Amino acid sequence: MFTALAVAIGYLIGSIPSGVLFARASGVDLRGSGSGNIGATNVARTVGARAGVLTLAADVLKGLLPAYAAQMAGAEAAPVGLATVIGHIYPVFARFRGGKGVATAFGAFLALAPLAVLPALLGFVVVAASTRYVSAASLTAAFVLPVACALIGYGPNVTGAAVVAAVVVGVRHRDNLERLWAGTEPRFRVARR
Repeated sequence: MFTALAVAIGYLIGSIPSGVLFARASGVDLRGSGSGNIGATNVARTVGARAGVLTLAADVLKGLLPAYAAQMAGAEAAPVGLATVIGHIYPVFARFRGGKGVATAFGAFLALAPLAVLPALLGFVVVAASTRYVSAASLTAAFVLPVACALIGYGPNVTGAAVVAAVVVGVRHRDNLERLWAGTEPRFRVARR
């Protein structure tokens, strides 16, 4: 019962549309700007670096804090962390049209599987630095994470949550995959404001 309540709270925290709020504070309607996505990448592209960094930090924290709190309270933390990711992707507070879940998953798995996050982060940095495609870097990190969880031995609950997170993140990136294949995916660039 306690874990179910923690999962529901995790989902609601994950549903807070950080990017929309930071963009709105700058007078920008994020849904009608750039890719229309509410994540940190689109915020940085359309509003600027400061708002992008704030969105990134907020999205990471909304994954990290519920999962960490669940661990400290003795609840099953893996479903709570996964619930924050699902909340970010399908937020009740934004008509179920959310971001792609990468930053929130990063935060959740910082609490759930910190050693597995390191190779995933390394994969992200290498791909992002070499290609400037955030989508390709995000997909790399998403699919490295469950492999790292399994190899390090985090157990079936955490590894299973990482697999589900990777699949959901992958599905949310299907348009990016099509554009990468077609050679039309935009490279990352920060708006100057």
